[in-house]
Order: sequence, then C-alpha cells, then structure tokens
Amino acid sequence: MGGYGSGRQQGRPLANEALIIDIGWMVKTGRVIPGGLVRGKVSWTCWGEPSGEIGYICDICDPEKALLMLRFETIRHSTGEKRSHVQKVSLTYTSPNFGGRRWWMLCPFTGERVTKLYCPAGEEKFASRKTHGIGYYSQRIGEHDRPFEALFALQKRLGCEEGWEKPIRRPKGMWKKNFAEYERRYWELDAQCGAAMMDKIAGLGGMRF
Repeated sequence: MGGYGSGRQQGRPLANEALIIDIGWMVKTGRVIPGGLVRGKVSWTCWGEPSGEIGYICDICDPEKALLMLRFETIRHSTGEKRSHVQKVSLTYTSPNFGGRRWWMLCPFTGERVTKLYCPAGEEKFASRKTHGIGYYSQRIGEHDRPFEALFALQKRLGCEEGWEKPIRRPKGMWKKNFAEYERRYWELDAQCGAAMMDKIAGLGGMRF
C-alpha cells in the first residue's frame, strides 16, 4: 500500500493507507452471514510482507443483538512493542425502500452508523473515518474512477453532500417510489466504489481474506 500509514493528505491519514473493515463487503462475500455465527480471519500485506492480521467472530443469530468481535495486535512504532486487543463492534440494520436489510457497524467511539471502520498506522482501535480524521485518496485511480464519479453525480443531483460513504436523503417533494430507485443505484455504486478501492489496495499488496 505504499507502506502502511505512509500516505498522508495535509497531515491526515488516507483511507487507502489504513486497515479497513467493510461490513457490506463481508456480508456480500459470505464472510458475515445474517442469521448466523461466523469465525474468520482478515490479513493484510504491504509489498508482499505481512502487515496485519485480525481474527473475528460475527454473531448475527439475533439481528437485534448483532455483534462483531475483533482480535488483533498492533505494534508501537517507537518501541516495537506488540499489544493485543479485543474490540467489540455493535451491528445494526436498516430496511431500504427496495426491500431486504442493509447492515451497518456502529463506531465504538461516536456511535455513528457506518459501513466501514478504519485503523490507521499508529492507532490501536478501529473507528469511523470521522473519528480518525481520515482523508480521501485524492489521486486519480484510472479506470476505477467511474463508480466514484457516478456516485458523486447522483449525490449532487439529489442535493446531498458529495463523497464516498456520504449518505443520501430523499429531497422534499420526491415520491418515495422514485427515491427508492435512486437509493438502489446509490448502494450499487457504493459497492462498486468499495470493490475499486479493494482492487487498488490488493494491487499494492493490500488486504487478503
């Protein structure tokens, strides 16, 4: 990834330079199963060398008490000391207008509902982008640009704040049926953006499941 934590934007860690837990991607790929309990492992590499590993247990047997437990180690750069951590992350869900359930994580620090949690270099907890002050990757990513540009255009059309992970809302006066189609498209593009980012990280020796 150019070195875990090496990327900065005006002193801020970048999203593509942090370890990422993406609940939407995990559900989509069967690494989290609504209605069940799953144990697994997430690992990262940097330029072919191991740079992080997490064991996890995700319990969604009871959707109202869904929980993701993370077990991982961090290394203090100043001393090289390894520290073990257990972090619990509460899960929740919403019911989109087009049906089904959309799963979210609750940031352990702010309680905000997010699809992704980050752990930048030097930090010891996964938290929301806002909590860690993480900036967005500002450089172009070639053919992977398109879903981001389409997502921002959709947000702009609805009068919402532009940005990956920024939610959309139904404009005043718009029919719910029409908004449902926009919402469906928003989540399609969000998934494509996530896949593009994962491909970018993987291409640089990033995350493995």
